Amino acid sequence: MYRYDQFDHDFVNARVAQFREQVGRRLAGELTEDQFRPLRLQNGLYLQLHAYMLRVAVPYGTLSPAQMRMLAHIARKYDRGYGHFTTRQNIQYHWPALGDVPDILADLATVEMHAIQTSGNCVRNVTADHFAGAAADEILDPRPYAEILRQWSSLHPEFVHLPRKFKIAVTGAERDRAAVQVHDIGVHAKRGPDGEVGFAVYVGGGLGRTPMIAHKIRDYLPEEDLLSYMEAILRVYNLEGRRDNKFKARIKILVHEAGADAIRDKVEAEFERIRHSALFLPEDEVRRIEAYFALPELPNRSPVSPSLDRARAADAALDAWVRQNTVPHKVTGHVLATISLKPIGGTPGDATAEQMEVVADLAERYSAGEVRVSHEQNLVLPHVALDDLADIHAILQANDLATSNAGLVSDIICCPGLDYCSLANARSIPVAQKIAERFADLDRQRTIGELKIKISGCINACGHHHVGHIGILGVEKKGEEFYQVTLGGSGDEHTAIGEIIGRGFAADELIDAVETIIETYLVHRTDPGETFLAAYRRLGQAPFKEALYATA
Repeated sequence: MYRYDQFDHDFVNARVAQFREQVGRRLAGELTEDQFRPLRLQNGLYLQLHAYMLRVAVPYGTLSPAQMRMLAHIARKYDRGYGHFTTRQNIQYHWPALGDVPDILADLATVEMHAIQTSGNCVRNVTADHFAGAAADEILDPRPYAEILRQWSSLHPEFVHLPRKFKIAVTGAERDRAAVQVHDIGVHAKRGPDGEVGFAVYVGGGLGRTPMIAHKIRDYLPEEDLLSYMEAILRVYNLEGRRDNKFKARIKILVHEAGADAIRDKVEAEFERIRHSALFLPEDEVRRIEAYFALPELPNRSPVSPSLDRARAADAALDAWVRQNTVPHKVTGHVLATISLKPIGGTPGDATAEQMEVVADLAERYSAGEVRVSHEQNLVLPHVALDDLADIHAILQANDLATSNAGLVSDIICCPGLDYCSLANARSIPVAQKIAERFADLDRQRTIGELKIKISGCINACGHHHVGHIGILGVEKKGEEFYQVTLGGSGDEHTAIGEIIGRGFAADELIDAVETIIETYLVHRTDPGETFLAAYRRLGQAPFKEALYATA
């Protein structure tokens, strides 16, 4: 895990002091809200529907126990006892008082955290695969490169006032768990034929009102050229991206209108001009940062655990959790364990202060001092021995954290929606809760199999509905909430934008419509191993349309 050096400490503390002075001026009436807005956005502070909201950065989704305990402390002292983990691997607090925000930032600084560039037209929090550094299928750990990109982009003088917000994601496994193809820049770390590190680079992805899949503009970029190439992309965008219309200001629009080949040519030309400048990435610096992310010294254990097997045979809940919420680790005898923040009837992504402290304790005792935040709004213990799973599950179960639904129909991604957000047109949280309640039976969820439902309360798509196997978008129609449904989306290595199935549904129709879609899939799938997404791609829209609208 990366540790701040003296520059990092000075940088963050200076920013806290500066913002404390700015907040003081706002509270004293020396700044209007319009004058204060660009200052607060640079520090992750939004003004939402009912109150300010503070978004705290969790770079590449990695947290220490001390950092998790600090997040719990902030939830308890300054908010309403909980925090909301987001699809950008961050955490949001929805009820801080403006006067407390400088103190919150000062507390965060003591554990090497901040809220810088979690909002505004700049490079946002760099995200990565939440299984990075531990997954058995990983080619290399992408987090050292995410950290390099974080350092490069923080208050970069050219890129703090871009045409629009800018998001970068990095992955290092063939299975894309970071959704790199729906980012402004997606970086897929890989090894060349001689084992050397390089990157495939994607540009121009994004969701929102105009969803687009990124174009690969470089199949292989050498490691030492990473920053030069990123700089070249950002320079082309900063110069040519539109500033006259915020709805057309993202790089995806630039790539769409100019063409991917034309943008590639401009990026390559700028890259050649600057590649041997100070941005050339020295190998010793890469190895220095890489050392912070070294795999913990985990002893090789037996690939089977007799004690766990006995416990699973005696405890159906433990058996279900191990089966659904753990995946293989690169070290034999270990797994990565997902802690679902999607209890049936709960708010997806929310965790109480007490739950965060429990997770911190578990990470310290059982997971080599690491916690991860996933872009699916769950938490992960990345280094867990098989022999410890029964004890971990018992603690999770006692704290309402043992829901066995990772990847199933009730593991729903959901934005805060109209319950919190001033941009939203419709509620998202109640929809997620009702769907989860309708499919609460775990046996039924397992029968359905892998199914990703994603819900957004407005066209900004913070719930990633476009890439949900079933996507749900809340819209306003004549003062009432309606929901548009898309099918067939995917945010993995085979990224696809979901297709609108037909007319929208009123709030009281939606849950039945979702059930109809799922039951239609179950009737038409070839065998229990055919997933919803595979069945939809084979069948197309026709049977789902007929089931939904034939009697309308």
